[in-house]
Amino acid sequence: MFVKNFLSESLEIINKLDHAAIEKLADTLVCVRENGGRLFILGVGGSAGSASHAVNDFRKLTGFEAYAPTDNVSELTARINDEGWETVFVNWLLGSNFNEKDGLLIFSVGGGNAERSVSVNLVRAIDLAKQKGAKIMGIVGRDGGYTAQMADAAVIVPTVNLAHVTPHTETFHGVIGHLLVSHPKLKVSLTKWESISSNS
Repeated sequence: MFVKNFLSESLEIINKLDHAAIEKLADTLVCVRENGGRLFILGVGGSAGSASHAVNDFRKLTGFEAYAPTDNVSELTARINDEGWETVFVNWLLGSNFNEKDGLLIFSVGGGNAERSVSVNLVRAIDLAKQKGAKIMGIVGRDGGYTAQMADAAVIVPTVNLAHVTPHTETFHGVIGHLLVSHPKLKVSLTKWESISSNS
C-alpha cells in the first residue's frame, strides 16, 4: 500500500506542476546563456547532490559554464571553518567574480528562511544576486520560501503529502532539471544513448 500511495503522490505532483513556471525558468536560463553569463547552482544536503548532477548536465548538454560550490569540499569546508556557514556561498560567489550576467539556480526543499534560521546560506546568496543584478531561479518545495519570493523564475513542487515533502521535492529537482536540459530552447548536444539511436 505504501509503494502504491507514494507513486500515486508522484503522479499527482506531475499533474499539478505549473507548466508556465517551468517554461519561464527555461526562458530565463536562455537569457543568461545568451548574455554570456555563467550558471551557479546551489543546494544543501540532498539538494547539493542535485546541484552537482545538474552542473554536469548543463555543461555537457546545454553549453553553459556551470558550477556548484559544494563540488569542491576542500574550499567549502575551509570557508565554513574560517568564515561560517551562513556566508559560505556568498564568499564563494564573490571569489568567482559573480556578476550581473550570471545566473543563480537554487535547489531547495524550503527555499531558505532567515527568520527560522533555515538555509540562511541560500538567503545570503540570493541577496548577493539581487544586489549584483544577476538572474535568480529556483526549483523548490513547500511555499518556495525566500527563493520563490525573490526569484525571476521559480518552480514550486506541489505539496501533496506533508509527510513526504522532502523526498518528493528532491526527486523533482532531477525530473525538472532533466526536463530543462532536454528542452529544445536549451539543449545543444545529444545524450549518449540518444546519439547512438539516431546514428543507427
